[in-house]
Amino acid sequence: MNKGRHLTMRRKETQKISDVLKIAIKESVYEHKLLETRIIENWSKLLGPGIGQATSQIYIRNKTLIVHIDSSVIKHELFMMRTRILQALNESVKSEVINNIHFA
Repeated sequence: MNKGRHLTMRRKETQKISDVLKIAIKESVYEHKLLETRIIENWSKLLGPGIGQATSQIYIRNKTLIVHIDSSVIKHELFMMRTRILQALNESVKSEVINNIHFA
């Protein structure tokens, strides 16, 4: 070993750890699952606690958000607003994660 020599590495660009993690997640297979989870979390935030309480189950399958609603009246109202809800949910994660909503 050369004790007299020091190897120095210089970086041309420095990046925040959060930016590096965002890039790593975006490039990984987990990004889509992460966005799906955020869509599900945003359901009650966007539609309010009343809708959240009426929702018994929510999940995504094949880019379709499947929402089980306990009230037929609420289900019908949400069905009539599904296009706007779909857009709002995708906008909340800044990506087109879902392309349909099914109320069960």
